[in-house]
Amino acid sequence: MSLDTVVMAGRSRSSRPSTATLRVARVVAVWEPGGAQLAVLRLIAALRRRGVVTTRLLVGEATSAGLELAARHRVPVECYGDETGLQWRPSPEFASWLAPRLSHVDVVHAHMFGAWWAAAEAAPRGVPLVASEHNEMTWPAGDFSTAASAVAPRIDAFFAHGPAALDFAAGLGLRPGVLRAGRSAVIGLDARPLPRLPSPRITFTGRFRSDKAPDLLLRAVALLREPPMTYLVGDGPDRSRLVDLAERLGIADRVVPTGWSHAPARYVAGASVHVVPSREEAWSQSAVVALGLGVPVIGTAVDGLSRTLGDGRGILVPPDDPGALAAAIERVLAGDRPDPAPGITYARTFTPARLAGHYLPVYRALIR
Repeated sequence: MSLDTVVMAGRSRSSRPSTATLRVARVVAVWEPGGAQLAVLRLIAALRRRGVVTTRLLVGEATSAGLELAARHRVPVECYGDETGLQWRPSPEFASWLAPRLSHVDVVHAHMFGAWWAAAEAAPRGVPLVASEHNEMTWPAGDFSTAASAVAPRIDAFFAHGPAALDFAAGLGLRPGVLRAGRSAVIGLDARPLPRLPSPRITFTGRFRSDKAPDLLLRAVALLREPPMTYLVGDGPDRSRLVDLAERLGIADRVVPTGWSHAPARYVAGASVHVVPSREEAWSQSAVVALGLGVPVIGTAVDGLSRTLGDGRGILVPPDDPGALAAAIERVLAGDRPDPAPGITYARTFTPARLAGHYLPVYRALIR
C-alpha cells in the first residue's frame, strides 16, 4: 500500500462547527526522551494554536528524563506506571486505568501499539479513536498481531510512520479509508552552531540504543585515516557501553558524548557530515533537521530512512557495515557531497504548522 493514501472514512457524528474548540485525550505507551515523544509534544503545541486542546497526556510508563521533557514543554503527564514494556504488548490493567480518564473528550489519539490497544478497549463508545504507529513492529515481548487485529474495527484513523508500519497496519483488517501516512514535525531548521565547535566534525543525534546504532558510527570513525571530532548528541541506556567502545577502539579523544540536548540542531548546524547509522528507522527527524540545515547526511538503507534520503537528498549505505559507512564519510570529508537544495526543500515540508494541517482535518472529519 502507498504511503500517499489520503482517503478518510469515519463513523457518523453529530455536526460540529469547524471553529469550535476540539478536546483531545492523548495516550502514549512509553514516555522518554525520543523522536516519537518529541513529535507528540510538537503536535500538541501546533494543534493548540489551531484551537485543539489536549485535555490529558496519559502514558503507560515514563522515565524521569521524559517527565522533565514534558514539563519543559509545559505539558502535564499522568502516568499509569505499574508495568513495563507497554509499547509492545497489550495490558488490560492499563486499559482499565485509562477508562475513567477518557471521558469528556471529542477524540482519543493513542501512540504505539500498547497505547492504541488499551485505548480501543477503554475509550467510550462514540468517541473517535485515532492510532499512530511510529516504529517497525519487531515484537520483542512476543507477537501480538492477533490482539492488534482484534481491536482494528474500533480504530477510526490510523497513522503509520514509515513503510514497515504501513505494511503492518495494512494487514490488520482496518475499515477502508482509515489508514494514512503519519508525519512528524521538526524544529531547528534555522539553528546556528554553538560557539567554538571544531571543524571538521561529525554529528549524531538520538537515543543511545541498539536500534539507533551509534556503536556502528564509532566503529566507522575508527577506520578513518584522520578521524575528526565526533559529537554524539543524546543519551540512553547504551551510554556507558559507547564510552567503553570508544576507549577500546582508540578514539576516545575524538568522541564527545554531549548528553541530552534540548537544541541538538546547534551541534549539527555547520557540521561536515551528519550520520544516521540506524538498524531500524521509520523516517528520522535527525536526518531531516540536518538536511534542512544544508548538512550532508549519510544514513543506512533501512525502512523509511531510504525514502528520507532518497531522490538525491542524502547518501545511503548498507546497515551494520562500518567499512561502507567509513568510506562514505571519507568521500564527504573530501568534498564529494550531495546538492543541499533538495534536502532543504524537503525538510521545510515538516514544520509544526504543516503538521497541524495534516492532522486537524482528520480530527474534524471524525466528529462531524
